[in-house]
Amino acid sequence: MRDPDGLLARAGVRGDPNADQHFLVDDRVLDRLPEYATGIGADLTHVLEIGAGTGALTDRLCRVADHVTAIERDRDLVSFLRREFVTEIEEGRLTVIEGDALDVSLPEFTACVSNLPYGVSSRIAFRLFPEKRPLVLMFQREFAERMVAEPDTPEYGRLSVSAQHYADPEIVETVPKEAFSPPPAVESAVVRARPRDPEYTVSDEAFFLRFVKALFTQRRKTLRNAIRNTGHISGLEEPEAVVEAADEGLMGRRAGTLAPAEFAALCELALERGDPE
Repeated sequence: MRDPDGLLARAGVRGDPNADQHFLVDDRVLDRLPEYATGIGADLTHVLEIGAGTGALTDRLCRVADHVTAIERDRDLVSFLRREFVTEIEEGRLTVIEGDALDVSLPEFTACVSNLPYGVSSRIAFRLFPEKRPLVLMFQREFAERMVAEPDTPEYGRLSVSAQHYADPEIVETVPKEAFSPPPAVESAVVRARPRDPEYTVSDEAFFLRFVKALFTQRRKTLRNAIRNTGHISGLEEPEAVVEAADEGLMGRRAGTLAPAEFAALCELALERGDPE
């Protein structure tokens, strides 16, 4: 397999913390990332990689996947990838796309394994989650811990509810700063997310996510007050009607204590009574 330090040298680049550019160079971590996907029997017919960099992970993915699509926004790195992986490209095993993963059209992928750019990792993750495909993604450790948090814990919040609405996320590895060049300011963690349908039903998913976001903007307040105060975010025209129709005990709780299924039930009540936009 290609040596990550050798790839950096051939590419003639150095990471730039100011540009959120940290290259994963630890061989052991790189080797394990594809294994987290194969370990759950993920379909590797077409693997998507976002933020390919100099191709250290790309190289390993090409060895286990039928086809890899690598997205990279840095034009110089795209040129390097197309030179370095010319054989894989000519054999039809790799496609390199130049562009921002938030803007380009995503291919029909069967799994995604990526070391995401941390500055936009949340936005990219929530572009991937609705695709309902197995994901193995590198995040800042704090972000990862919030994604997998349980109700009534300090880390639990909008991110936890939204991620767990789409999948069962788990932290499979924490990664030290020294695994990157240059080292970031924080530790990282690998999250593996297995897609699943939730055990509850929401009739309007967009409203559900907006409603959860609204209530967590006032997580220190009771749900009674949070619903009343966030109609401009949730889009509820009649928040008071929701409060009056809801269980009194529930209204005395705070957003951080509700499981996703409880949010879903409250969301359905809000849709029925709150006259959302």
